[in-house]
Amino acid sequence: MSGIYFDHAATSPMRPEALEAYVAAAGAGPGNPSSLHAFGRAARSRLTRARDEIAGVLGCRPDELVFTGGGTESDNAALFGAARAMRARDGRRLGVVTTAVEHHAVLHACRALASEGFELTVLPVDETGRVSLEDARAAIGPTTAVVSVMAGNNEVGTLQPYAEIGELARAHGAVMHVDAVQAFGYEPIDLSALPVDLLSVSAHKMGGPQGVGALYVRTGTPWQPLLYGGSQERKRRAGTENVAGIAAFAAAAKLAAAEREARRAHAETVRGALIRALTVELGADAFALNGEQRPESRLPHIASIVFYDVPNETMLMSLDLAGVAASGGSACTSGSLQPSHVLEAMGLASHFCRQAVRFSFGLGNTTAEAEKTAKIIATITTRLRNR
Repeated sequence: MSGIYFDHAATSPMRPEALEAYVAAAGAGPGNPSSLHAFGRAARSRLTRARDEIAGVLGCRPDELVFTGGGTESDNAALFGAARAMRARDGRRLGVVTTAVEHHAVLHACRALASEGFELTVLPVDETGRVSLEDARAAIGPTTAVVSVMAGNNEVGTLQPYAEIGELARAHGAVMHVDAVQAFGYEPIDLSALPVDLLSVSAHKMGGPQGVGALYVRTGTPWQPLLYGGSQERKRRAGTENVAGIAAFAAAAKLAAAEREARRAHAETVRGALIRALTVELGADAFALNGEQRPESRLPHIASIVFYDVPNETMLMSLDLAGVAASGGSACTSGSLQPSHVLEAMGLASHFCRQAVRFSFGLGNTTAEAEKTAKIIATITTRLRNR
């Protein structure tokens, strides 16, 4: 399809190398990694190689990776698995601590745990979307079972102090989970050095296929499987592994790691070009940026922008008609008319939440596309305001 694709935070195009790896694995003939014959052993070999490669990127042991169906499954498996295991080990461990700006895969799982009797604490955030260490310190204690804090926000890009919060969790014997789905490929992650017990990643946010993810489970972490019915993934995730998808995941992960600084710089350049062009075309007082704006404290590929007096639903429809793809926030909720829970948690007024558009950038985008998009937005806003 032609057009301008500024929705990489929803899903990124598959890298050609990942597609090649997928086709090679899928076209190699039938192969179930659990089968003992030659076809099965060949599939097992591909799976092992991919696991080794992704573990190398993340800085963990290969046997600490559990392949899943994506980021949502990884988040759910982490939270339900750790919370229930901690409760089984010590009935006093009923505390679950998270933040108000987590992805719904985390927030909804935490609320489900609350319905099971766990004591849920949702930490507030400041106007940039960042949680304070003081609030985390006050919430995490000897009865806390699990702490879940995302690495980088999927709607506004703000980075969280998850390593510092992980130290707090470790000091109290709680399990620390990090949703790194949006940060993986942009932020350095070395699990051998981080105070993190569980970490969720997904392939399709960084050039791999949809429907494939992984959950890191540090050796010795109290954790129970979410799925039963087979001995796959060392009895931690039943179900035949998606060998072709996992092979493509590994290819994309290796590329993302090797090119991380270049990808960061490229995304930052396109993001900056859009904001500068909007300032020229609209004027600085016609829009506002949401979230943390210091480059060292945010993801480089996300820009959440409020266009004053223009409903985001109207803006997004008009952009789509003009050939520009963007979103109203998380791809999992952007079809809803409800305002973003992330922006509301940051204290943004409801009517401004309904005027926010998320642009997210990746490989293939150019500064010329950013400048063209700014002109299109100026045309749209002028037409709408004249009405």
